[in-house]
Amino acid sequence: MLKTAKTRFTRNILAMVYDFDGTLTPQPMQEYTVLPELGISGEAFWNEVNDEVIRTGGDRILTYMRLLVEKIDHNKKHLSREALRKLAANIEYYPGVNSWFDRVNQYVETKSKGTIAVRHYIISAGLSEILEGVSIKSKFERIYASEYFFNHHETACFPTIVINDTTKTQYLFRINKGREGAGDSINEYMPEGERPIPFTNMLYIGDGLTDVPCMTVVKNYGGYAVAVHNPNNQASVSVCQDLADANRIDYFAPANYCKGRKLEKRVHTILDIIIAKILFENEKFKFQQEYLN
Repeated sequence: MLKTAKTRFTRNILAMVYDFDGTLTPQPMQEYTVLPELGISGEAFWNEVNDEVIRTGGDRILTYMRLLVEKIDHNKKHLSREALRKLAANIEYYPGVNSWFDRVNQYVETKSKGTIAVRHYIISAGLSEILEGVSIKSKFERIYASEYFFNHHETACFPTIVINDTTKTQYLFRINKGREGAGDSINEYMPEGERPIPFTNMLYIGDGLTDVPCMTVVKNYGGYAVAVHNPNNQASVSVCQDLADANRIDYFAPANYCKGRKLEKRVHTILDIIIAKILFENEKFKFQQEYLN
């Protein structure tokens, strides 16, 4: 079966993909939401998770999700999906996050004269039930995160989706291939030229070693990666330095998303490159249409 030739350029979408905990927020989302409801400190909970991982050899994300369900039950709390969404109002963001997405969109629109669209995505090991309630949800094309199964009493029973360091990468390919729905298969072969968002149009922003698989995939396929660090945490700075030394990232910067700060300037530098490449490919497409006709 012959394929119909394209009559217009369609690969004019720029994707910005974010981790959530530690990238857009100083602390993990659970420390603003579920753990305070249970009267448990973040340090105590994560130490218990780490000890349990060592004891059982289990996956860290599955372990924290199991322990969270057990502690909710032990404390006789009823944290339904709706309750978790409401708790998201307590989440605190790094400076400038609330206006960041609109500013990025405006920057790309101006630079490309309206010919390039930006899509923002979250890929997180955190809880989808919490992320459904975040104040910045409307800024994202899609949010991918771990999920629980809730029974008829609206009680979380067990994980139905688990996103860890390595499984995060499948969602990059969903974005790349335009197979973004949970039920869409990404295993079928798709020629590079038919993928709606090539990796060269992609920028990944994360904060640490858990983002290395995504950073590696994006960079190996021609995209870009930036790390952010908490300026008040030297360990966070050291992680970014290690990522730079290993060529996992293009830049790192303090997690300050305000206008004119170092992070914005460095992201703009990358966006300029992506925009120029897309405009080049667009003009090349027009040339080929003229030449072939």
